[in-house]
Amino acid sequence: VQLQASGGGLVQAGGSLRLSCAASGTMASISALGWYRQTPGNQREFVASITDRGTMRYGDSVKGRFTVARDYAKNTVYLQMDRLDTEDTAVYYCWGRGTGPYYGMDFWGKGTLVTVSS
Repeated sequence: VQLQASGGGLVQAGGSLRLSCAASGTMASISALGWYRQTPGNQREFVASITDRGTMRYGDSVKGRFTVARDYAKNTVYLQMDRLDTEDTAVYYCWGRGTGPYYGMDFWGKGTLVTVSS
């Protein structure tokens, strides 16, 4: 499974940005897709996820501002980020959770940088 994220960039505080992550490979081996983020010197932080059945979860710091969505036909997961704050500045990583023969495995894409300016 390969994950390719895109959509990062520079945005002003209060603005919006949408990240996309296209998954390829053995999609039957993926159950959940989502996003984590990381800032220098800190651990990777859970942002949002959506399962193959459409169940969504959000990290506490983004609830009510970010929305995760999944296009099952395109094997793509999106992260709509609204009301961005400078504290949302981070490298965002696309994530997938394996199932079947890959049960319990985590797949990661290369990060995409989101910078929120004040």
